[in-house]
Parts: sequence; structure tokens; C-alpha cells
Amino acid sequence: MRIGELADATGATTRALRYYEEQGLLRPERSANGYRVYGPDAVTVVANIQLLLAAGLTSADLRLIDGCLADPVHTCADRTPKIDVFEQRLALVQQRIDELTRVRDQLRDQLGELRGSAVRAA
Repeated sequence: MRIGELADATGATTRALRYYEEQGLLRPERSANGYRVYGPDAVTVVANIQLLLAAGLTSADLRLIDGCLADPVHTCADRTPKIDVFEQRLALVQQRIDELTRVRDQLRDQLGELRGSAVRAA
């Protein structure tokens, strides 16, 4: 299938598909006239890329599990790389959550102090 057909089949834009190709995540063949030609597994690969990017993984993360992108997300012949990437990304997400929780708590405390001083000033 050609790039427009893959875009229609996956809901991805042609620009996104070209980006995935630039990142080494999608590897179309080239026809004699230079058009991109995607194999039958391209729809699954694009769906997995979209799902994993939406889940917070990066293009670099996806390159580490490239061999598993044509498989359903929860399966892969060698799950170790996928597990490692997911664990690392989960740790980073948890770290961001912890940092945001600290910021929220500080803002809440400062807001309470501001409200308290506004009441005392009145």
C-alpha cells in the first residue's frame, strides 16, 4: 500500500508516517518510481507506534523495541527489551508525578498562607 492508503487505514497523517520513517520506526520499500510502498504489517506497526507514543514513550524508546512493533503490544518473542523500556519510562513518569506533587503541595501551602494573611489584613 502507498502512504496515503496507510494514512487512511491508520488515521495517521502522511507527515507522521514520514516522521516515523525518519526515526527508523517504519521502513517502506520504494517502487521503481520512488513511491513508498508499505507491507501488510505496516498498519500494526503504526498502531503500536501511536499507542506507545500516546502512553509516553519516546521515539528513542521505540527504537529500542523496534523488533516488537509489528507484534501486538503485549506480545513479543523477546520481551526483555520491551519490559526494560517500559520499566524505565514508568520510573520517569513516577518521578515527574512526585515532582508535580511536591510543587502542588508548595502552591497549596503558599495559597493558604496568602489567604490567611489576607484575612488578617482585613
